Amino acid sequence: MDQDQTEALVGAVRRAIETRQPLCAHGHGSKAFYGNPRAGEALHITGHRGVLSYEPGDLVITARAGTPLAEIDAVLAAQGQMLGFEPPQFGGRGTLGGAIAAGLSGPRRPWAGSARDFVLGVRAINGRGESVRYGGETIKNVAGYDLARLYAGSLGAFGVLLEASLRVLPVPETELTLVLEPADPLWAMIDWQRRPWPLSGLCVDGGRVCLRLSGTADGVNAARQQIGGEELADGAAFWQALRNLELPFFAGEAPLWRVSLPPATPPLDLPGDWLLDWGGAQRWLRSPAPPAQVWATAAAAHGHATLMRGGDRSGGVFQPVSAAQAAIERRLRAELDPAGVFGGGRAAR
Repeated sequence: MDQDQTEALVGAVRRAIETRQPLCAHGHGSKAFYGNPRAGEALHITGHRGVLSYEPGDLVITARAGTPLAEIDAVLAAQGQMLGFEPPQFGGRGTLGGAIAAGLSGPRRPWAGSARDFVLGVRAINGRGESVRYGGETIKNVAGYDLARLYAGSLGAFGVLLEASLRVLPVPETELTLVLEPADPLWAMIDWQRRPWPLSGLCVDGGRVCLRLSGTADGVNAARQQIGGEELADGAAFWQALRNLELPFFAGEAPLWRVSLPPATPPLDLPGDWLLDWGGAQRWLRSPAPPAQVWATAAAAHGHATLMRGGDRSGGVFQPVSAAQAAIERRLRAELDPAGVFGGGRAAR
């Protein structure tokens, strides 16, 4: 049955290549809001699921693209391990393939790494209708030009993911969340990042600073004594709600922007409300400002912005890239997707 599913997906891609019919790999649609409007025929991958191999001692798991993240989390948790980049699950409907294709990472990202950093290898259907593997299943096998990690964040533009091998991390011995209310939350965040504390989350939400400490019991308790503040009773729920965009800040109809900046960047001159994550490197903005203004302001601060929800999407949702970057993207797509059938235009700039 598993081989039949793979062959069915390969056959669908080959037919699309022959007819030049655009395809868009589709799981449960948990991230349908992300990226440009999707075009083309949906290629459903949810039936292509299951953990293929898991070696707790090697900290590596390999699973098919349609495997629910909740299923992978359960397998890892039984061995005291986890996905270090904390991919959002958006209502529990997220799949492994969607997590890699979207490339979204949770609050732990600055300290543990991004989705791309954890990818060791992938199997995908390429632009010639072939099932091919890039990378490997161990860290030492990842060498040379890393095509596997190119798929992370590509929104399916370079092929259809069939499976992925990921590095995993041990679950911390102890974890707790502290809440403080400093006079200047942004600069206080930056100062805290320079301290030798076991941070794994740093967020400003509504004027309060939330710090997550992870590590050994002795290390976490020592940092707690130095920092002070109040312990958040259900810190795990707060960070889960943050990564899944479920905090009260994210409710409502105002356009939602994700702005990526150097952490020490002063507040941007844009109207609206802010929530800061990743120690200030990822900032969420609810603003009526037109896209051109947000993009120009972010670029002037050496960052970039993505329109995540709502707003004027007629000009696309991603920050316009330079001519040189656009040329690189065109060359990659010409090589990896010569018939132009992948991604449904979601990643277009």
